[in-house]
Amino acid sequence: MSDAAPATPVPPLKTLPDAQTVTSVRHWTDRLFSFRCTRPQSLRFRSGEFVMIGLLDDRGKPLLRAYSIASPNWDEELEFYSIKVPDGPLTSRLQHIAPGDQIILRPKPVGTLVHDALLPGKRVWFLATGTGIAPFASLMRDPETYEKYEQVVMMHTCRTVDELAYGRELIESLREDPLIGEMVEGKLFYYPTTTREDFHHQGRITDNLTSGKVFADLGIAPMDRDHDRAMVCGSLAFNHDVKAVLEGFGLREGANSEPREYVVEKAFVGEGI
Repeated sequence: MSDAAPATPVPPLKTLPDAQTVTSVRHWTDRLFSFRCTRPQSLRFRSGEFVMIGLLDDRGKPLLRAYSIASPNWDEELEFYSIKVPDGPLTSRLQHIAPGDQIILRPKPVGTLVHDALLPGKRVWFLATGTGIAPFASLMRDPETYEKYEQVVMMHTCRTVDELAYGRELIESLREDPLIGEMVEGKLFYYPTTTREDFHHQGRITDNLTSGKVFADLGIAPMDRDHDRAMVCGSLAFNHDVKAVLEGFGLREGANSEPREYVVEKAFVGEGI
């Protein structure tokens, strides 16, 4: 007989509900980070849609927020782009995730920033501030975008130059992408601007549209209802201001159930998350 003490049972690994595993994390600035995670086998989504993701709070209850999927619908993993809010209920925790950690991901995608919500047109505008570029990161990597439109204009405004890095690197990678590199050539126009730091393009999206500066800088025709379509993603104030500008050009707001000339994502996560 052995005198060894009985082995202490190992507690089972705690698994989150609807758990997915983080595969990589990249911190772009002290306020912005992106991460990738495994994709549920059951998840089918249209590029531009969002899902609910999160972690457990101190009481063991799911703490969830809406996050646009930044990866295209053909990607084997999912990518997300997030702001860091020091006192934010979710992002104060989420910003510390590392590869191998688990997050909660509810595989029920929804959203308005999809091709089906727009009437056919010749040019599409993606208008975003900050992490609002996430759904367009998905759409710009989707071949359907370039099949549907002759021109794709990505206007992205941030406070400082370093906050543009995620979008800039993404745009640069598209031209070398084996799937859509040739489709992007000559069709994709990128117009990044800053509002608090000197840059070769400056100013708010609304100002650059209403003044006509973006049309002149890119050498393209002004916006009109017959040819142009638009998608908008940013803060509530940004969305409101851009809607007024687009309607000044004659565009009308649409939805999945009633496609028109522009759509706005109202569920975008903003400050305080």
